[in-house]
Amino acid sequence: MTDDVTHCASDGSHPSDCDILEGYRSRAREKKRPPAEEERVLLAKAGPIRLLLLDVDGVLTDGRLYYSEEGVESKTFNTKDGLGIRLVQRAEVMTGIITARQSRLVARRAEELEMDVIRQGARNKLEEFKSILGETGFKPYQVCYMGDDLIDLSLLTRVGLAACPADAVEGVKEVCHFISSHPGGGGAVRETCDLIVQAKGLYEKLVQQFL
Repeated sequence: MTDDVTHCASDGSHPSDCDILEGYRSRAREKKRPPAEEERVLLAKAGPIRLLLLDVDGVLTDGRLYYSEEGVESKTFNTKDGLGIRLVQRAEVMTGIITARQSRLVARRAEELEMDVIRQGARNKLEEFKSILGETGFKPYQVCYMGDDLIDLSLLTRVGLAACPADAVEGVKEVCHFISSHPGGGGAVRETCDLIVQAKGLYEKLVQQFL
């Protein structure tokens, strides 16, 4: 699958895309706006995206689990993230989730948002990812995946656009192209969705639909 992922070759006289993105990651940690060249590389990776896949706990939620005395689980989702998902869908990007846990709440939220791919109980996310590629016909470079913890590394290191929330573990931040300025469950997904739509040159057009 690596054949379709952008390589980091350089002729030695100019920094490679990997060097540029490493500068972006450093500035993202400091919450500073990236220079134009780093933003160009990021937009170039986001432009071809046709499938947005998301982890759930720590990405669509804040990662905390709530249980009633009866053992009933509850989660909270951010409505801004939900609108972001709707925006990328209007930009003809398929959406989906891959999560290791099983939850009726997650299934309900995914159905509300009319997501195309719902994979719960995915103990081996890489195998699920390969299955999804086979079903959709997409190449790895056409996929954005957002994760927050070590279980997500196998996907983050294979997709065209690897993204994570601001509160992702350090090992995840080190491999991601895009580090959101927002935490999981707090707008990180929305920021990633906005990036993809902007990279496709559709942001202003989609905003006009709400005026």
